[in-house]
Amino acid sequence: MPEVFLSEEWIAAAKQLQADYEDRIPKIDHVVAVNLLVTEAPLGEGEVEAHLDTSSGSLVIETGHVEGADLFVTVTYDTAKALLVEGNPNAAMQAFLQNRIRVEGDVSKLMVLAQLPFGDAAVEYAQELQALTA
Repeated sequence: MPEVFLSEEWIAAAKQLQADYEDRIPKIDHVVAVNLLVTEAPLGEGEVEAHLDTSSGSLVIETGHVEGADLFVTVTYDTAKALLVEGNPNAAMQAFLQNRIRVEGDVSKLMVLAQLPFGDAAVEYAQELQALTA
């Protein structure tokens, strides 16, 4: 059953999916931690604090912020979903132009993630992530 993006249930389902693909998706050598403030969210007070972290070799999405993050990104819910679930690279450019995303810190560290190569297993993983997201 699809879960609401960034809800506790979605985070748990995404972690399980990631564990299922752990041996099939190449490790990420680029280490970056990004704190996110997701606005206009249909959860709680309308804002969600989350973070992305690649220090484990995988792209982990979790709620809450981490100490010492390389970047702080404020982004609308729809834009975050388009980038992180749908893998829509054009969403980032449109968001910058429409002031729906603000980045504090070294943006080049974030851009490296967008340029990482994907294999068949990563594409399959992305499709399954989309399917479990409402």
